[in-house]
Amino acid sequence: MDALASSINQLIQSLEWIMFTLIVGGGLFLLVQSRGYALRNIASGWRLLFQKENTKGISRFEALSAVLASTVGLGNISGVAIAIYMGGPGVLVWMWITAALGTVIKFYSSSLAVMLREKEADGSPLGGPMYYMKLGIPKLGKSLGLWFSFAGLFGVLPAFTANQLTQTVISVVEPNRYLALGDLNWKIILGVIFVLISAWVILGGLQKIVKVTSRLVPLMVILYFSMGVFILMTNISAIGPALTSIFTEAFNLNTAFTGGFWGLIFLGIRRAVFSNESGVGNAPMYHGQSETKEPLHEGLVAGLGPLLDTVLVCSITGIIIIVSGAHLENDLNGIVLTLEAFNRLFFGIGDQLLLLMVLVFGISTLFTYSYYGVKCLGFLSHRKWGYLYNYFYLFSIILSAIATVDIVIGIIDLSFALMCIPNMLTILYLSSRVKQRIQQLEKPL
Repeated sequence: MDALASSINQLIQSLEWIMFTLIVGGGLFLLVQSRGYALRNIASGWRLLFQKENTKGISRFEALSAVLASTVGLGNISGVAIAIYMGGPGVLVWMWITAALGTVIKFYSSSLAVMLREKEADGSPLGGPMYYMKLGIPKLGKSLGLWFSFAGLFGVLPAFTANQLTQTVISVVEPNRYLALGDLNWKIILGVIFVLISAWVILGGLQKIVKVTSRLVPLMVILYFSMGVFILMTNISAIGPALTSIFTEAFNLNTAFTGGFWGLIFLGIRRAVFSNESGVGNAPMYHGQSETKEPLHEGLVAGLGPLLDTVLVCSITGIIIIVSGAHLENDLNGIVLTLEAFNRLFFGIGDQLLLLMVLVFGISTLFTYSYYGVKCLGFLSHRKWGYLYNYFYLFSIILSAIATVDIVIGIIDLSFALMCIPNMLTILYLSSRVKQRIQQLEKPL
């Protein structure tokens, strides 16, 4: 049994190193090939975000809101805490670098999702990695799409979100003080509550999902940003030392000599990928449904995602954790670490206010992840059967609520790696199409 577990762990590590190489190496290649087009045109991405086109599909704003609902959430609040707990403050630098590459990768993938897509019977667009694989690589594309979609069935399960949501409520509210049912029973109860709330939205289909998230996401990002900035401004003298520790630890030669340096870099990249999902292929499934006619316009809007969820939200979370000193406590990890940091720095009630935001962050993530699975199952079987995934998804929320965080992280990391490999290979293979379009439009937008 131990030998089997060891073999599985080695397989996961090998796949993650392949993912690491494809995201970093592939991202650098795309950055050079496009001459930094996505990064040079960030301002244009903001302008395009609020423009509408009178065609079938969802708006660019709705597409980005849905993507952010899935990425701006517990991955930023809890995931960054896990990264700091495991790798120290320096891990943030590698998350920032990966976010910049992620902007380039999302630009390419979402541009391809509009460039190579099919249409539904009613004329609405149908795009995503499985479709640009199928249409862009005639011989092997369908097989790559099946591989991606099968891994996606597990990668987009609400494992991490449901797990950390229940942990947050139990840690802050401590429901056993009022009714002693035990943590396990409370996790089941909370899981059922999350199922009922999620079902109300996701069973309404794509239009219901994007309408709800386009209202929730801007509000929750503004609230979290405001609270974070207030905390940092009231502790402004500690920001300088915190930033110093971040950069010194990121390039710590002692860590390099002891063999942990590459592990630190790898950890930062892995958590950044989990945070903004660049290269994994989730975002193009929403952006491929956009009403946009010009592929590069959608790509520029999609590129805003990593800047918002990793550079903005993760940075605020990480710096607050470091300023608070909570990361120095060995028994604090995940969402519990973030809650303790906010509690220390916000008048002793920061954890309670953060709980409210976490609930909105987490529940909106539950709404959006289901659609990824619907598209994956629809590609694997038949489009009209894709909705059946929603019922499997809802049931998994309860299972995820009672699982341990280590198991949850392992499942997600493995699934994301298996999704990333065919997606990044396809993006690199088809990148010349995006390059040609850039050359045609190479002028300020």
